[in-house]
Amino acid sequence: MQAVVLAAGEGQRLRPFTVNKPKVMIKVGNRPVLEYVIESLRNAGIRDIVMVVGYRRSRVMDYFGDGSRWNVKIEYAIQEKQLGTAHALKQAESLVEDDFVVVSGDNIFDSETVKKLEKWSVAFKRSEEVSKYGVLDVVENRVKRVIEKPEKPVSGLINTGMYRFGGEIFDFIADITDIPSVINRMIEAGYEFLAVEAGKWLDIVYPWDILKINEIAMDFRGVTVSGRVENAEIVGNVSIGPNSVIKHGAFVKDAVIGRNCEVGQNTVIKGRTSIGDNVRIGALCYIENSVIGDNVVIGPHSYIKDSVIDSGCVLKAKFTAISDQAAIIVDGEVHHIRAGAFIGENCSVGGNVVIEAGSIIGNSSKISSGKVVSGKIPDDSMVV
Repeated sequence: MQAVVLAAGEGQRLRPFTVNKPKVMIKVGNRPVLEYVIESLRNAGIRDIVMVVGYRRSRVMDYFGDGSRWNVKIEYAIQEKQLGTAHALKQAESLVEDDFVVVSGDNIFDSETVKKLEKWSVAFKRSEEVSKYGVLDVVENRVKRVIEKPEKPVSGLINTGMYRFGGEIFDFIADITDIPSVINRMIEAGYEFLAVEAGKWLDIVYPWDILKINEIAMDFRGVTVSGRVENAEIVGNVSIGPNSVIKHGAFVKDAVIGRNCEVGQNTVIKGRTSIGDNVRIGALCYIENSVIGDNVVIGPHSYIKDSVIDSGCVLKAKFTAISDQAAIIVDGEVHHIRAGAFIGENCSVGGNVVIEAGSIIGNSSKISSGKVVSGKIPDDSMVV
């Protein structure tokens, strides 16, 4: 059996993290989300994969190549304009045979859910948060209709975007751009779709979702140390990459630390935190429940919680990312969540800077020492 992976989208609501890369290449647990997708498909017995790519597609194709590193075969279909999921699927028509699975490249899911899918089926997840998803109207395990982002509650069964189709679906796409509308058209034509409950499943829609999916991605047990630990305390589930050094007095619990990193003396890293490659963290820092990208420098006496710091950032001494309840506006909608800071690539932040809860800092921004920053800062900004 084959799988079609939809990996062409940009993810505008995830900016600044998707300005220079597609959302499927956002790292959680120090690996792109799309890598977990490939592994789940492989673990379900699917090794023939068609990947539909578009936005910043070279980042995907250069990383995954022909798939041999993951013991799968990957072919690519190109969606030049991101017009919708059905339009993306249509681009793969010449590469698939009858009976195939369709999944989104920006979701984390378990292989058991894939195995449960039958031909003409839709996977759902029970949730109270349905406003940003399509929901399924289901009677006796049969889908009667897929309703996109309902204004009034219809059901708590959200559409995960995981399907199993036959080749006939391409005859129904025509000018329809989204898969749910195609399914509705097929139901009206007499096709029956089975509703299958998903197990583990989560997608990335907003910047704070990176933290949620990072926690799920770090699903491992035990301690793996390929670097050097200098009289530091390692507790819980920890992975430390080659040539990394954890210095005297540091405390690391439930974290992934990449290659060639240095964690300073008496620094605390905990709470499902992932640290990328080539990261330098000074002494007496506190980092909790955060995602730190590659090639980041964090000065001593810094405090970071519930935050995402993208690659190439330099944060000088006594940097503070406050975590608290915040109202964040994304795409015109207000979201009330607990969060720290969300900082894009290659930012330079001076000493004694405080970033208030829920702030979003654009790529390549520069913040002078001693500033208190809040709200949304565009790319290439200077805060002086």
